[in-house]
Amino acid sequence: MEKRVVITGLGVVSPVGIGKDTFWDALLSGKNGIGPITHFDATEYAARIAGEVKDFDPADYNIDRKEARHMDISTQFAVAAAKLAIDDSGVDLDKEDRDRIGTIVGTGIGGMETLHNLYKGLFAKGPSRVNPFVVPKMIGNMASGQVSIIFGLQGHCASVVTACATGTNSIGAAYRMIQRGELDAAVAGGTEAAVSPGAVAGFAAMKALSTRNDDPAHASRPFDKDRDGFVMGEGAGIVFLEELEHAKKRGAHIYCEIGGYGSNADAYHITAPAPEGIQQSKCMALAVKDAGLTPDDVDYVNAHGTSTHLNDLNESKAIARLFGDHARDMLVSSTKSMTGHLLGAAGAVEAIACALTIATGHVHPTINLIEPEDELKELGLNYVPGQAVDADVKVAISNSFGFGGHNATLLFKKYAE
Repeated sequence: MEKRVVITGLGVVSPVGIGKDTFWDALLSGKNGIGPITHFDATEYAARIAGEVKDFDPADYNIDRKEARHMDISTQFAVAAAKLAIDDSGVDLDKEDRDRIGTIVGTGIGGMETLHNLYKGLFAKGPSRVNPFVVPKMIGNMASGQVSIIFGLQGHCASVVTACATGTNSIGAAYRMIQRGELDAAVAGGTEAAVSPGAVAGFAAMKALSTRNDDPAHASRPFDKDRDGFVMGEGAGIVFLEELEHAKKRGAHIYCEIGGYGSNADAYHITAPAPEGIQQSKCMALAVKDAGLTPDDVDYVNAHGTSTHLNDLNESKAIARLFGDHARDMLVSSTKSMTGHLLGAAGAVEAIACALTIATGHVHPTINLIEPEDELKELGLNYVPGQAVDADVKVAISNSFGFGGHNATLLFKKYAE
């Protein structure tokens, strides 16, 4: 018999705040996390704005300063978010069977800053001056590895890489392992720190980024007719997942239950979503079916909502296709309107938003949405523009759609005995 899986700990590092309470208060108040890039001199770049994490000090999360020098910032974010999630869960790891606790933390790009600094030093000073820690700092699995090492988690340890679907697929993979009885608990999510010269230049060259450089507060505007691209963000989202009986035995606080997971592929294009959102609709349907529910049971969709024309249009069509008339009764909002697009961390941070939506009875808004484009208006979706709303959300889904055609959806439901 399949096990039930619940979320008992939340850890988030984001452009609108660090820690679940600060993060959630910011989202409900419609706080903008986008500003001018400070990590490097972006004067000559087409896109000069991003969602940067503010006031982050690894020492605040028990990361020794010497060890921090051996970690890419993306790994530091992951370790910090993992500590926040573990602390929030109240679990005493010394009383647990560490062989039964897994670590699945992914990243879409990995140690981009480390890679940039490697080549900068290599070309300037030659190979003999390359830092011996550059490889273990840079490789994408090190976020998961370092979390496992630091917290002594000796169960299954892996790193998922599915571009912008990474965080969602990571949580989905952990969910499946606990569901099958292979683990009692897991630390799962995604991390990213790609606000660096190469990544910003690369995404800008694709014409994917907003160039509303003089108005960063209104640059990320999912579903709005005047949007001009996504805004890159950084951070990490980690959840502590447990098998239900394991959580109940130790008296854990339960935010919500993970009820379903769906994942498929567009098999269409390396960057563009398949037309009409057909595969995205099927992905959501897989998660709903996995939960043993019907589309009419879903109250809220945390949209991928990137603020790009093709994503917003096709995702909206996918929602309308699956949910039919019920789509007009649901609430749909985009966390990225405030945080920017956290790439490999996005799905995990947005999963945390879903868990808090169910736990608190509030749905955060899509800020900067003044007027949807005509094709979106025709669909009649409620994107929760401007202000948060109160809603008794019993079932929520979170979508993540990545380059390469990776689609992933998680379904969360209010916990009940």
